[in-house]
Amino acid sequence: MTAPLVEVTSISKTFTRKQAAAGGSTTQKALDDVSFVMNKAERVALIGPSGSGKSTLLRSISGLHAIDKGKGTVSVMGRVVQKNGNLASDVRATRSRMGMIAQQFNLVGRLSLFTNAALGFLGKVSGLRSLLGLWTAEEKQIVMRALDHVGVAQYAGQRANTLSGGQMQRGAIARAIVQGAQIVLADEPVASLDPVTARKVMKLLVNLNEEDGVGVIVTLHQVDYAKTYCDRILALKDGKVVYDGPASGLSDDLLKDIYGAEIEDAYWGETHA
Repeated sequence: MTAPLVEVTSISKTFTRKQAAAGGSTTQKALDDVSFVMNKAERVALIGPSGSGKSTLLRSISGLHAIDKGKGTVSVMGRVVQKNGNLASDVRATRSRMGMIAQQFNLVGRLSLFTNAALGFLGKVSGLRSLLGLWTAEEKQIVMRALDHVGVAQYAGQRANTLSGGQMQRGAIARAIVQGAQIVLADEPVASLDPVTARKVMKLLVNLNEEDGVGVIVTLHQVDYAKTYCDRILALKDGKVVYDGPASGLSDDLLKDIYGAEIEDAYWGETHA
C-alpha cells in the first residue's frame, strides 16, 4: 500500500509571546488537534480568517515550525517530518522533496532568474559547485525547460530584483520544478499580485498538479481562488479544522460562519477581478 503524500495526525501548536510591559507572557494556540490526510496528488486549499492557523499548518508540514510536545505526527511521502514536537533527524532530506513557494517569492534579488531556478538543485549537488554556478549542460537544460514551462525563459539572464512580482513567482515555481518536488507548499502565493497575474500563477499550480502529478497545498485568503482552482478545501477557524471536503460543498452559510466579519474581504478573487 502506497503511503499518503501527507499525513497529519493530532497536531497542536502553541506560541508564547513575552509582554515587555507586564514582564510576563501570553500563549496562543495556533493549531488545536489538527488532523488530515492527502492520499494522492491533489490541490488542497487552506482557507480561514486571519490567525486561523493556515500558515502555521503549512509550516508544520514542512518542519519549519516544531509542533507542541506530547503528541502529534507529521509525515510526508511515508517519512516522518516530526513527531511529538521533535523534528526527524533526516528532515532536510524529506524537505528536499517539497517545493516551498512564499508570498514574497524568496528569490535572491542580486542573482539571475536562471541561478535562482537552478538553486532547486541544492541538496543534489555540492555546495561549492552551486556557489560557483558550475552547472552541467544537462542541468542547464533542465533549468531552461523549467523556466520555459512557466513562461519566463526570456528573462533567464535578468537579476531577480528587476522582475515583476508575477515573473518572480513564476521563477519560484520553476525552482520547484527543477527541484523535482513531489509536493508544493505555497503560502499565500498570489497575495502580492494583481488579479490577472494571480490567476495566471494559480493556473500554473493547476498545471503542475495535472500535468506533472505534483501535490499542491496552498494557503489562500481569497475564497474565490480556492473554489476555482482547488479540488479540496480545508477550512480552519481558531486553529481547528471546521471543513474538509470538495470545493463544491462549501456553502455560503458555512463561509459566513467561518469568516464572520471578514467575509467580504475573503471574496476578492474571480468574482471581483
